[in-house]
Amino acid sequence: MVRDRMHAVEQAIGTLLRDAYGIEAALAPLPGEHDLNLRLRATDGSDYLLKLHAAGDDVELDMQMAVLDYLQSNAPELPLSRAIRTRQGAVSIPAEIDGPRTARLLTWLPGTIWAKSTVRGRHSAEALGRLLGQLDWHLQGFTHAGARRIYGWDIGRADMHLTHVAMIGDAHKRASVHTILSHFTDNVLPRLQACPRQVIHNDANDYNVLLDEAGNVSGLLDFGDMVETFRVVEIAVAAAYALIGERDAVGTIAAVTGAYHDVNPLSETEAEMVFDLVRTRYAVSMCMAAKQIRDNPDNTYLLVSQEDVWRELQRLETENRSIAVARIRDACGFAAIPSAAGVVKWLERNAHDFVPIVRPSAERPEVAVLDFSVAGGNCWAGLAPDAAEARIDAILAKEHADFAIGLYGENRAIYQGDAFETGTEGARRSVHLGIDIFVPAGEPVYAPFAGTVAFIHDDAVAFGFGPTVLLQHDTDDGTVFWTLYGHLAREGVARLSVGQPIAKGEAFAEFGAASENGQWAPHLHFQIVTDHLGLGGRMHGVGVRDQWQVWRDVSPDPSVVLGLPVPASVIVARDKDFLVRERHRRTGRSLSIAYSAAPLKIVGGEGAWLIEEDGTRWLDMVNNVCHVGHCHPRVVAAAQTQIGHLNTNSRYLHDSLVEYARRLTAQFPDPLNVCFFVNSGSEANDLAIRLARAYTGNRDIITIDHAYHGHLSSLIDVSPYKFAGPGGEGQPAHVRVAEMPDLYRGRFRYGDAEAGNRYADSVKDQIEALAAHGRRPALFFSEGILGTGGQLPLPDNYLNQAFAFVREAGGLCLSDEVQVGFGRVGRHMWAHELQGVVPDIVTMGKPIGNGHPMAAVVTTEAIAASFANGMEYFNTFGGNPVSAEIGLAVLDVIRDERLTHHCRVIGDRLMDGARALAERHGLIGDVRGSGLFNGIELVRSRETLEPAAAELERLIAGMKSRHRILLSSEGPHHNVLKIKPPAPFSAEDCDRFLNALDEELTLIAKGG
Repeated sequence: MVRDRMHAVEQAIGTLLRDAYGIEAALAPLPGEHDLNLRLRATDGSDYLLKLHAAGDDVELDMQMAVLDYLQSNAPELPLSRAIRTRQGAVSIPAEIDGPRTARLLTWLPGTIWAKSTVRGRHSAEALGRLLGQLDWHLQGFTHAGARRIYGWDIGRADMHLTHVAMIGDAHKRASVHTILSHFTDNVLPRLQACPRQVIHNDANDYNVLLDEAGNVSGLLDFGDMVETFRVVEIAVAAAYALIGERDAVGTIAAVTGAYHDVNPLSETEAEMVFDLVRTRYAVSMCMAAKQIRDNPDNTYLLVSQEDVWRELQRLETENRSIAVARIRDACGFAAIPSAAGVVKWLERNAHDFVPIVRPSAERPEVAVLDFSVAGGNCWAGLAPDAAEARIDAILAKEHADFAIGLYGENRAIYQGDAFETGTEGARRSVHLGIDIFVPAGEPVYAPFAGTVAFIHDDAVAFGFGPTVLLQHDTDDGTVFWTLYGHLAREGVARLSVGQPIAKGEAFAEFGAASENGQWAPHLHFQIVTDHLGLGGRMHGVGVRDQWQVWRDVSPDPSVVLGLPVPASVIVARDKDFLVRERHRRTGRSLSIAYSAAPLKIVGGEGAWLIEEDGTRWLDMVNNVCHVGHCHPRVVAAAQTQIGHLNTNSRYLHDSLVEYARRLTAQFPDPLNVCFFVNSGSEANDLAIRLARAYTGNRDIITIDHAYHGHLSSLIDVSPYKFAGPGGEGQPAHVRVAEMPDLYRGRFRYGDAEAGNRYADSVKDQIEALAAHGRRPALFFSEGILGTGGQLPLPDNYLNQAFAFVREAGGLCLSDEVQVGFGRVGRHMWAHELQGVVPDIVTMGKPIGNGHPMAAVVTTEAIAASFANGMEYFNTFGGNPVSAEIGLAVLDVIRDERLTHHCRVIGDRLMDGARALAERHGLIGDVRGSGLFNGIELVRSRETLEPAAAELERLIAGMKSRHRILLSSEGPHHNVLKIKPPAPFSAEDCDRFLNALDEELTLIAKGG
């Protein structure tokens, strides 16, 4: 009977498809609560979704069709099913298939449903949050009568389910659901009333969300649960399903919420309610299931997710709600604990008036810091109790100190061999939230400022720790916070009572002995607490490393209270995902990150190599900043030595400043013998413009197309790479742009003996254009080799002729050596020397300090004198003693290690090797450069010179992932492999690069 019924249904569907849509297709049934859903595979290979809606609410069905039509017009980029119209143009038609129904045919969305995907993860949760944020952003303008229904699955109306709780048979489940719904009614709903309302999808469950093979969201299905409700409900529904089976439930909720907020900003109130609303969704689901199963016991679809719901609800009930809310707030960019910043400011503002918690003696006033890594991981780890105490005593005696401290933020991962854990996600609580002060047992503990005893707790039974006391305090504006004192002596604590006032400076407790503190060496754990998380005296003393930004708000650095003369906190290392997020949040998204798809966390450097946090070594072929090698010992020593003596501004006389100016100008011919010291190449080029305008009385600048000279406003104006690129405002009126002298793909090419003169004519053209308006140039900007232009060496005689034109018109000529100076070009100290010219102004930066922020402008006495017009010039940090000593060390290393010659030899080896590869690899169109400033241009055709930008992108990725070689692209078409490694780049490094380049080009040629 059932088989006959199904056969009849299939026949009816086949007839419908042929008659209405002209489609022959194989059918595959899909799950559904009310409707018949089928996947169709048409004979032409196309896939479709057929929905056969049961007879019922026509308004609701019209809403589903209307919203897809609305989104097709307003958000066509979203991965949603789109309506396929019938031959007559209808989006739905009546059909008699297993009863009266309405048929709709939709485009098929590829992917695996979330519940069945094996590749989902945090990135999937973030992708889902972004998609829903975009969807709801567009749905703000959508209205429909069908969405204004009173709907059981609208958790914004969860209070109406209190009457259904009795239908839940299990007493434990019934009690949990009643508690959640009561909390919603009394605490959540009143706050929701002030939140935005709109139409939402309302059902991004794990069977309605599709993921691709990488775990990214590829589709969102089924708008049948749409409702007009509070916007934040959308997030709660999605998060309730996204967290199923995930290790870190709250982290998943935070990921969905934070990603939604990134594209559709939430209020703080909305963010704070997500956790409660997720719990409410589970409670509603259990009520709805109980009611529906009672009414329809044979519909097994209703039971699909109930086991997951109860398991996940139990898991959420074990989470600390305060931490969960703080993590979600943090994911949205809000302060994890809203009061934390105010508490810290109050502490900093009043710190001068605090009294010491421990009072050192007059004879030994110093403080020694105990390095726990030296002491065996922790002061007690790996040592017997008496040995740990003896170790501390020995340190105190050696340092002639009264006490030692354990640091805030340090690793405390081990306690008696077990991990501290929090919640049910198994996250290890391993980061110290306080500062430990080690002194002999029995020493008094003094209150740093007035307070009241708020909590007293004794861990004797659970862990054998001594008592903990929390004092409560109030800031000027009435904000409450606490100070925590752990591992105290029981006898002293026994005299305290909750509510007891404690005066500033009062000795209210004593250090506990090892015998009453789990055999730990006697010490006080001191901690600031802005939110005791409902734990009171059981407040945690260690936090979760991956959540450090939240725990740091819960318990800020207590150094502000102690005022110690030594560092008492450390920076907690974080993973790459967190650092990327924080960079975007704290430093702006315009600050680029290298290899953004898989960024590197670099913690060290040596020579031509960078070292990642896990010890991986990367051959650095793009860093011309650390010119004489990463962390060159002579440069490091020069900085350390001088900063130990003096660092101040250049208003005071200092030998190093004068000596460095002498040594630097000695690298140039007369009359270039005056230095101005600044802090960056951008500052140097900005100052050069001021010098030129002061000397010439002119204002106009001539620059070369696609050039980049710095990030200041004045330099953006003379950098076509910026003003003509994305976000640029176009060419300023005072700037003229000369043609880029490109011998590979420009108008005049290799072999043209007059190319230099012909390209220089473009400079002359700009001068004549200025003259036509009665203006003359102040300055002509050029590099000895064009960097952003594509690592382009200049044609012979180009600068000589261009300089002549500019000077004849009354302008000055500048050589920008910020990228290419200090011997990098191999044959000379400066790239402009390759052209045999002497500029009027030379600017330097990047390699000048081997990574230290310094730069310089060198010019003539006459130009410098014109700048001394009564307006004082001063640069606070330019030419400071430390910078001068570093600059001297860099010059010494270049000289003593013969780096200019080395750059020439290795650069020739590299370019000869690359040209040999070009004989086998047609992608290599041009190899160019000088010394270790090189470009390899990739083209798809040597005849048409079609840029091979996509191939270069794959090449750079392959060199990184398979060979651990770091490279980047350059040029107007992004098809030039940019090579500018630290100067110590060796012959072995060069051969490693060439072999890897050969392998990658071979793979690309094979389609790999």
